[in-house]
Amino acid sequence: MIARLSLWLALLVVGITPTSIHAAKPNFVIVLCDDLGAGDLGCYGHPRIRTPNLDAMAKAGMKLEQCYAAAPVCSPSRAGMLTGRDPNRYGIRDWIPANSGIRLPPTETTIATLLKNAGYRTGLFGKWHLNSKMDGSEPMPVDHGFQQYFATQNNAAPSHENPTNFIRDGKPVGPLTGNSTSILVDESIRWLDTVGNDPFLLVITLHAPHEPVATPAKFTEPYADIEDATKRTYFGSVSLVDAEVGRLLAELDRRKLGESTLVWFTSDNGPETLNRYKAANHSHGTPGKLTGMKLHLTEGGIRVPGILRWTGTIPAGKISQEPISGIDLLPTLLELAGRPPMRDRFLDGVSVAPVILGKPFKRSQPLYWQYDRALGGWNVALRSGDYKLMADRTLSQFRLVNLATDPLEQTDLAATEPKVFADLKATLQTKHYQINLGAIRRKP
Repeated sequence: MIARLSLWLALLVVGITPTSIHAAKPNFVIVLCDDLGAGDLGCYGHPRIRTPNLDAMAKAGMKLEQCYAAAPVCSPSRAGMLTGRDPNRYGIRDWIPANSGIRLPPTETTIATLLKNAGYRTGLFGKWHLNSKMDGSEPMPVDHGFQQYFATQNNAAPSHENPTNFIRDGKPVGPLTGNSTSILVDESIRWLDTVGNDPFLLVITLHAPHEPVATPAKFTEPYADIEDATKRTYFGSVSLVDAEVGRLLAELDRRKLGESTLVWFTSDNGPETLNRYKAANHSHGTPGKLTGMKLHLTEGGIRVPGILRWTGTIPAGKISQEPISGIDLLPTLLELAGRPPMRDRFLDGVSVAPVILGKPFKRSQPLYWQYDRALGGWNVALRSGDYKLMADRTLSQFRLVNLATDPLEQTDLAATEPKVFADLKATLQTKHYQINLGAIRRKP
């Protein structure tokens, strides 16, 4: 007892407390939804979908009002989150079809690899979608730093209810009973039993509310007055996500991990357009008051919900207006874990740790998106402060908007603000050149 007290007093002398030692390696839980729109949660203004747990999470932590995905479509967004680099640099330019040979190159370094090398336990549960085969012939989650994984290549199939296509650490699992959202939280909680006292990175990539949407009756019943059964199914799917995130948060609290764990909840892109393809007949997601949907580079395609909880570190009820993207995840978690920044390659994301810790922050480089197959006419976008510049694929047509005064992106300011336009155009052209010079355009 005396020795322990002496050590504690000695640490105080040099400004280190037991709390700061513990906080030096916080745990990280990332919950990524699939196709959840910016307006799909109660705390983001949806008039009907019930999301009491996520609403409470926002009240207990930080709600990001200007949270972005790294891309307007699945695989590039996930790649950007894990690497902190624009996915066009290494050939992830669109969602990855099965058996296409496209995959996240082994030369890319992920946040899972970096944290694993720093003594973290790492696990991924859910949709991987960063290779085209899950048979081991292409890099699997374990090859990108996840020590344990329970994952599908793309969607849970043949349905999110009772799926049959999960792979656990290289081995097919076979038929499962239940909804994939609940199954993934079950698996994540069981994995927490294995980590002991080690710090951990837990990444849960839910399939919901992406098509094919499947929802237990318990979660559609609150919407029984809605005549459209497909809408009931979608609304219930979001409520199921809410319930399972609530169960996960309660489990973290039961284990007394709330004060040592940053939980980051977000989505991979904007909501799917109803009936854009034959099977998209349940896609009743909404971008809220924004323009565009998934696959668009207007705000509705890339602006997503973002909620952070870190009990005792993030004060309750915080609302951030800082533009923050999924591409910022890697440098942010590195800084929070006390690790040095990456020096061997350029990162397109920046650390937003100061925002999380309540310190002054100024973004050192603008946000950039590029999607060659984007809908709506704009294939490249760059945001700097309140200004956003969009361009077509050939960089010959442009639109400059001020998101603070024109959130619907309707008024082109290029002629009325020529200096801003010239500056952002030059920045966009330079960024576009840097990213596409030598970028992988075929199978990586």
